[in-house]
Amino acid sequence: MPEISRRHFLSSSALLAIGGGLCASTFNIEALAAAPKTQHAVADVLSMSDVQIAKESVVVQAAYRVIVDAAKQLHDSALRSTTLAILENPAPTIAKGNEKEILARLQKEGFIDPARKEVFPPVKNPEQSPQPFWSAPGSGYASHHAYPGGLVTHTALNVVSAQALVKNYMDVNGLTLDYDAAVGGEILHDLHKPWVFAWQDGHSCRKELQLAATGEHHVLSIAESIARKVPSQVVVAQACAHEHPATPAGEKLVVGWIKAASIIAGVDPIKSGLLDKSGNTLPLPRRIEGWVVHLADHDFVISSSACQWTAAALVKLAKENYELSDAQQLNSFRNYVMSNLTAMRLYGILSSQGEKAFASEVARVVKK
Repeated sequence: MPEISRRHFLSSSALLAIGGGLCASTFNIEALAAAPKTQHAVADVLSMSDVQIAKESVVVQAAYRVIVDAAKQLHDSALRSTTLAILENPAPTIAKGNEKEILARLQKEGFIDPARKEVFPPVKNPEQSPQPFWSAPGSGYASHHAYPGGLVTHTALNVVSAQALVKNYMDVNGLTLDYDAAVGGEILHDLHKPWVFAWQDGHSCRKELQLAATGEHHVLSIAESIARKVPSQVVVAQACAHEHPATPAGEKLVVGWIKAASIIAGVDPIKSGLLDKSGNTLPLPRRIEGWVVHLADHDFVISSSACQWTAAALVKLAKENYELSDAQQLNSFRNYVMSNLTAMRLYGILSSQGEKAFASEVARVVKK
């Protein structure tokens, strides 16, 4: 995997491809959210599927393009090809493994609840994702970016954050970083959210379970990367998204996620270069790219609260201004509004301009 020196990164071509291009795309996402919108009647909104909502959202589709553009800039051709294939179809190929044997091994190692009867979320065809990458929520309904396309608005920000962090560490500290590990790890870190958070009847998403002391999407995503032969340094960086290895407790968690993912993928994590020869630490010396992925993934710190506060405000508005009442209608309303205007942007309006401005913004996309 090629590494980028500070000198090479700061060349005019690198800045044009990495800094200028994606920063411009990110700015365009906000501009598209603020642009004039076609108002839809409530009845039309309620008739749309969640995938249809995401497909028709110019904001969601722009965010997806940011991620695809970033994937096209990865230097290693095999990694680039694999990443683009996953973005096109994040199929849960790991579900083809012997689930009974995998479950037994995970339970023996203490990575999964002894009462669990399955490892994998429901899947009809392990060669086909339950939904497009661009239509999945960023997390469950009690967390961040919980709307159709929330995954790509979340990931787009994380990816450009990772790119900026790589540049900043090079500029300030003169570091030599593996760009593909840092940015590729960030692109892939939530690849199985379309599976884990599949949309359900009633316009809500599946409830996530725990695996190896974290949300199952994390371990399943790592396992998929391993199974698809993503380079070990990228997988290790990806594994650090939920925690960094700076403390023994933190590293124990990351090592546990890699071990659990290796069981699912059917590989030896030491022989695969995912862990040190002791099996108790990451490969030594520990690479900085894992911290880049971890730091870049921190969009959830504000977006979780912002999404929940925005959702509560939308429910109140839907009841008072649009005469909606049952849970399915309220879910559909919030999904449509957030997918077109984003939860973060809506909360920015609510927090800085108040409820009246918030209601006016929502009225740009839904009429009574």
